[in-house]
Amino acid sequence: MKETEKRDQKSYNPKGGRPPKKVKRESQLMVRLTETERFLIETKAREAGMKPSAWFRQAAKKARVIARLKPEDAGLLRMLAGMANNLNQLTHLAHKDGLLSVQKKCRELLSDIDDVLKKLQDDDR
Repeated sequence: MKETEKRDQKSYNPKGGRPPKKVKRESQLMVRLTETERFLIETKAREAGMKPSAWFRQAAKKARVIARLKPEDAGLLRMLAGMANNLNQLTHLAHKDGLLSVQKKCRELLSDIDDVLKKLQDDDR
């Protein structure tokens, strides 16, 4: 009986050895890191109980990357900084000359600032 069981087992696995992997990784990506970056990745992988390469793949799948500022966005930010400077000057003027004389200018400027902020928030980042 034992011999037939051994023969049956051999017939199910004639090759022997390691079974084929379900997902075969054939492509490589070389990444250069600083020593600090490598240390952080290895530490986080160790804490997660994973190999650094597996941790890196998992992190890449879940990562959310925010695009750099476009030239138009940088221009809008410069414009916003200028508006903030104008608002500061109007505030000083309001303290000096009285609030009613500056009220209209402040409302216009605040409306412009609000418009620029809405344009920056509507971006597809």
